[in-house]
Amino acid sequence: MDNNKEKETVATPSEAGTDATKKEITKDAQGLFQNIKTFLFELLDFRNDTDQEATIEAIKQDISFKGATAWILICSIFVASIGLNANSTAVVIGAMLISPLMGPILGIGMSLAINDIDTLRKSLINLVIMIVLSLLTAFTFFYLFPLSEDTSELLGRVRPDIRDVLIAFFGGLALIIARTKKGTIASVIFGVAIATALMPPLCTAGYGLAKGNLIYFLQALYLFTINTIFIALATFLVLKLLRFTMIRYVNSAKRKRTAQLASLVALVVMIPAFLTFMQVYRENGINTQLAEFLRNEIKLNPSYQLLDDSFIMESKELQLSFFNEISEGEVNSLKNSLMTDPRYSNLKDIKLSIKGSNTKSFDLISSAYTDAREELEQNKNIISGLNKEIEDLKQTISSLNQRIDKTEKDRNAQYIPFSTVAKDAKIRYNDILEISFSKVLSTKDFIKVDTMPEMIIKWSKKLSETDRKKKQKELQLWLQKELKLDTLLIK
Repeated sequence: MDNNKEKETVATPSEAGTDATKKEITKDAQGLFQNIKTFLFELLDFRNDTDQEATIEAIKQDISFKGATAWILICSIFVASIGLNANSTAVVIGAMLISPLMGPILGIGMSLAINDIDTLRKSLINLVIMIVLSLLTAFTFFYLFPLSEDTSELLGRVRPDIRDVLIAFFGGLALIIARTKKGTIASVIFGVAIATALMPPLCTAGYGLAKGNLIYFLQALYLFTINTIFIALATFLVLKLLRFTMIRYVNSAKRKRTAQLASLVALVVMIPAFLTFMQVYRENGINTQLAEFLRNEIKLNPSYQLLDDSFIMESKELQLSFFNEISEGEVNSLKNSLMTDPRYSNLKDIKLSIKGSNTKSFDLISSAYTDAREELEQNKNIISGLNKEIEDLKQTISSLNQRIDKTEKDRNAQYIPFSTVAKDAKIRYNDILEISFSKVLSTKDFIKVDTMPEMIIKWSKKLSETDRKKKQKELQLWLQKELKLDTLLIK
């Protein structure tokens, strides 16, 4: 037998069975993947439910702005303004539901997608008219019914952030998808009207005009513009995805130039919108990592006792105020975390400012507590001495009154105990502020002169005229009895 002869390899039955099993598993996996792919495609594909003609016609009908639509807009603006004035979220939501602002915005996105210049011009004109009318209505309301202070509902409509941009875009997607479906889903339209919140920024802009606050006006109008652009962008993208038939103009150079100009304007408008999106995206990333930094490095560290924190976005400065002492090493450690920790990659340019970190809190509080106790004891001693002096003065005054009464009694048989009567009168009638007594010489025939006892009473102004007369009559009878006088003149 030749040793160089290659031996023929023969597969055993077990090896052949293993290969067949692997092939079957592979085939089943491919079939499962294909089934999942088919299921997801059928689940998410909405092109078969599209009705191009009905969609375009419905959007064009909502663009028109006159008659009832104008009054509906005015009423919705008033309702939204009242909701902002009363800081009522429910009222603001109601205003969003009845607002007709969405029509021209969808018209802009649709006309750009299908190259319909006439509809684009009509949509832009109607949108501008709606905005002007809305601003005038809101201005009139807030001019006549000014807010005493800026409410939380109002302040939430003056600065766009990443959430506003995303809400406008995905809300616009939901709205145009619902519009293109055969048998429009009304609940989606109402939900998008609430979510995208086109009305409140216009009302806030009108409020800014009424108060002369240019910052409120510009920021609120900018938020409205951002919402409008991203809703129109969502409409444009969906209609392009659905391949809506574009309008073509035969032998019309002017139409072509107009379409190119409209596309250029749309592109120019989208640039600041994109820049805004990137800006608010970066700010959102900074705020998120700041919250994580404060939680991980400070709040979860028992050696730190944070009193207050504030972040100034313009200067990128994080200000921290601690209750306890923060050493220089700890400050450097916090700064190093901001600079090098990969979890805080967006915070490398943040300046850290530590306030009140150079005070020894325990010693300071102990010293302040001791000083306060000593001062309190001193004040108690002073008050006690003053009370004793007051009591001594009261006794002296009482003794002097008794001596005066005794002197008057010895000198005049018709003595009137005025001090005693005055005290009793004050006890009986607390509304008496002042009481005076004198003897007045009077004559009626200008021959005979009589001596008339007279009391002058000053009553509290809180006492009504009826009660004063009643009490004065009672007082006169009581005084005559106490003073043993037949006649007594009360003034």
